[in-house]
Amino acid sequence: MHRLPGNLQTNRRLSQWLAIHPEGRVTITPGKVELGQGILTTLSQIAAEELEVDLARIEARPAATPDSPDEGVTSGSLSTQDSGGALRHACAAARAIFLGVVAQRVGVPVEAISVEDGIFHGPAGPIGSYWSLADQALLECEAPAEARPRAPGERRIVGRSIPRIDLPDKVFGAARYVHDLRLPGMLHARVVRPPARGARLVALRDGPLPGEARVVRDGSFLAVLAATEWEVEAAAARLAARTEWEASDTLPEQALLADWLREAATRGERSSVASRAEPAPPAAQTLRRSFHRPYLAHASIAPSCAVARWEGERVEVFTHSQGPYNLRADLAKTLRCDPTLITVRHREGAGCYGHNGADDVALDAVLAARAVPGTPVRLLWSRAEELGWSPFSPAMLVDVEADLDAAGTLIGWRSHIVSNGHSSRPGRDAVPTLLAASMLATPFPVKPSINPAMAAGGGAPRNAVPLYRIPAMSVETTRLLEMPLRTSALRGLGATLNVWSIESVMDEAAALAGADPLDYRLRHLEDPRAVAVLRRAADLAGWAGRARREGWGRGIGFARYKNTGAWAAVIAEVEALDRVLCRRLWIAGDVGEAVNPDGVLNQLEGGAIHGASVALLEKVRFDRRTVASDHWEGYPILRFSEVPKVELALIDRPEEAFLGAGEASMAPAIAAIAGGITEALGIRPRQLPFTPENLARA
Repeated sequence: MHRLPGNLQTNRRLSQWLAIHPEGRVTITPGKVELGQGILTTLSQIAAEELEVDLARIEARPAATPDSPDEGVTSGSLSTQDSGGALRHACAAARAIFLGVVAQRVGVPVEAISVEDGIFHGPAGPIGSYWSLADQALLECEAPAEARPRAPGERRIVGRSIPRIDLPDKVFGAARYVHDLRLPGMLHARVVRPPARGARLVALRDGPLPGEARVVRDGSFLAVLAATEWEVEAAAARLAARTEWEASDTLPEQALLADWLREAATRGERSSVASRAEPAPPAAQTLRRSFHRPYLAHASIAPSCAVARWEGERVEVFTHSQGPYNLRADLAKTLRCDPTLITVRHREGAGCYGHNGADDVALDAVLAARAVPGTPVRLLWSRAEELGWSPFSPAMLVDVEADLDAAGTLIGWRSHIVSNGHSSRPGRDAVPTLLAASMLATPFPVKPSINPAMAAGGGAPRNAVPLYRIPAMSVETTRLLEMPLRTSALRGLGATLNVWSIESVMDEAAALAGADPLDYRLRHLEDPRAVAVLRRAADLAGWAGRARREGWGRGIGFARYKNTGAWAAVIAEVEALDRVLCRRLWIAGDVGEAVNPDGVLNQLEGGAIHGASVALLEKVRFDRRTVASDHWEGYPILRFSEVPKVELALIDRPEEAFLGAGEASMAPAIAAIAGGITEALGIRPRQLPFTPENLARA
């Protein structure tokens, strides 16, 4: 079977991807979802370009099972690469099919036909259109192997900064989000959470509830339904006061978290990530350094929400899940039913890069709605649930040893990463990974999170293999098999620690060699695109002519995301006051062909600002039983008043393949801020976040 681009390989029928309508419209139905990253705008541009129609004719429909192609999860900065590549080929094939039919009917060579906004023109004028052939079922076929997308020089829509199609509704407050969905007769629901991880509900006292509120219980899963949000909130609070839970200490001491990671690693699953041994001179000195980061939360601005409705044996779910088909698979496992009985429809929610509570709240809504067949139920998490019960990005340790020769050149690298796995996304295991599945009367086990394969970018060891020229290298990781807090994917996965540790060692090695940090990096790089982004960021920031100021510092961070994705270089300027503030960021990125340059720049900027928040503020706090940072005061994120000024440069390469931008700049920003702290304070940070307390320990 011939190989097709991206996700077209596993969703081969053209009609899965697009439909052409007689009234002059084109519908595209990608399986990737809008998370606030602008992907539906990008895919619409690609479709309009290849079909040669006006962008206004394109309607991008939200993903839904079973109508959309199964494109897995919208993650890993792969949407433009995998979905865009598939849609480009599918639309180019569709154009060729329609042109072939018209050419045969009118006796004009295909080469003599041009397309102008969907109208086909021959040498003597119009000879047909997509719309006149829309009822011919021409797309009910498998995508052909050969399809000629328009050449870079022919493109008129791709490569332009088109305004995003999703923003007007958001700016003007239209009911676009799943939170806004209101169905006739809808009830509201809330979950009553236990006071500790792994707690078991042992007693529930009877008593009156506001209005006609109704209790739903299955084992330790406890929820309440009511006609209004006010009633359901009051009912949930009253119900919580009547519960009795059996609980115990299950979490490590937070102050000893790094020690716990090392101790748990002795029972973990150790494996090699990369190894090579080329001839090199003897080491003149060896740097030995350790780096640590805490658990991190997604901290979406709005809590997770879902709406569910049962009709007989079937259930329909409206969700902001990143993987509709994956969610459907785990819902089916939990309910022990055929997946075809479940319909999952995507509706936008709060922006999130990673596995937050969206999938969990969908199961909560399904379980609550099962008690009232035929009635839609809207279940909204609280802020405390979102910050306290969503999957977290795991705490991590990495130990690094770097060998330098007499000239200060890097000649050897050894690192060992300790972490829980970075994925417990639904749909990937024989048992469901959804939160409530472990709380039912017949519970499912909570299995340790896994790491994606390195071919898919890896998890804990993502970006752990330096791109710098190093003759001898050994990179290993230990996946912890004990998981006190449920962990899963968050933007960058292990890259946030690994890039920072690599770049910190590079800075220290440069200082020992008496070299400028930029020059030292360039000395160890062979990839011309890596060199280009570093030089571009340096030019943007005026690195060569920078003046030193007391209490201020600049640092550099660089990476190619997953070592296979987009290149990004970041220079950060920090000011050290009573705490460190990031004042400016200069970012250069290379994502290959940029479909929507403004969208790419937005992604690079957003990723770097997210990195600044993680670097300076973010840390999940917990006691021996539960998460304590379940409110904004306990889990602060960067405020608007603290956002740095950002300048960006994009190295556009229209002849190169698409690469995603959403995660490329986050880890380099963390590394650059760390370098800036060193220049400002003479301290090399070893622990995230870079708070006064952690810097004092350094």
